[in-house]
Amino acid sequence: MRASLSDQQLISLYLSGDEAAFEFLLNRHQQQVYSKIFFIVRDSDLANDLFQDTFIKVVNTLKSGKYNEEGKFLPWVLRIAHNISIDHFRRGKKMRMMRATDEFDVFDTLPSDQMHAEDQMIQDQIHQDVRELLDCLPEEQREVVHMRIERELSFQEIADETGVSINTALGRMRYALINMRRAMEERGVQLTLN
Repeated sequence: MRASLSDQQLISLYLSGDEAAFEFLLNRHQQQVYSKIFFIVRDSDLANDLFQDTFIKVVNTLKSGKYNEEGKFLPWVLRIAHNISIDHFRRGKKMRMMRATDEFDVFDTLPSDQMHAEDQMIQDQIHQDVRELLDCLPEEQREVVHMRIERELSFQEIADETGVSINTALGRMRYALINMRRAMEERGVQLTLN
C-alpha cells in the first residue's frame, strides 16, 4: 500500500517508471504546497498556476537526476514553491499582448535596456534559436508552449481550451521542455548572454 511508503520510496518508484507513485506523492503534499503559494500570492488562480509550475520544476529536477535525497522532500518542494512565487512578483506585472497581425513574437514585448550592439546580436541569435527549437516540437507541445507563454493562459485554461485534462496539459509542457533541452544539447545551443 502506497500510504505506508516514504517520500523517498515513492520517488524511487516514480523514477523507475511508476507514474502513479508521483501522483500519490503529489496528492500527499499538494495541500501544504498550495497553501504556501496562496499565502504569498493571495490569488487562487495565480496560486494554481504557480502550483503547476512548481511541480513541473520538481518533475524536471527528479527526472534529470539532480535531486539529492536527504529525507527532506517536502521542505525542498516548499522552497521551490516559495522561490517561484517570489519570482512571479519580481517579474512585475504581466505584459499584455498587442499585435496588429496574427504573427506575434513574444520577444517583441521584452523591454530593451539599450544593449550594446554585441549583446543585441547575441540576444537576437538566442531568440532565433528558441524559435527553431519550438519549431522542432510536436504540434501538441508547441501549442501548449504558445498558450502558456504567449497567451499567458493558466494550465486549467489550456486544458479547457484543448479539451484535455490538466495533467495532460502539464505533461505536454513538461515534454516540450525536455525535448527543447535535448535539442539544445544535440545542437550545442546556449541560451544565455554570458
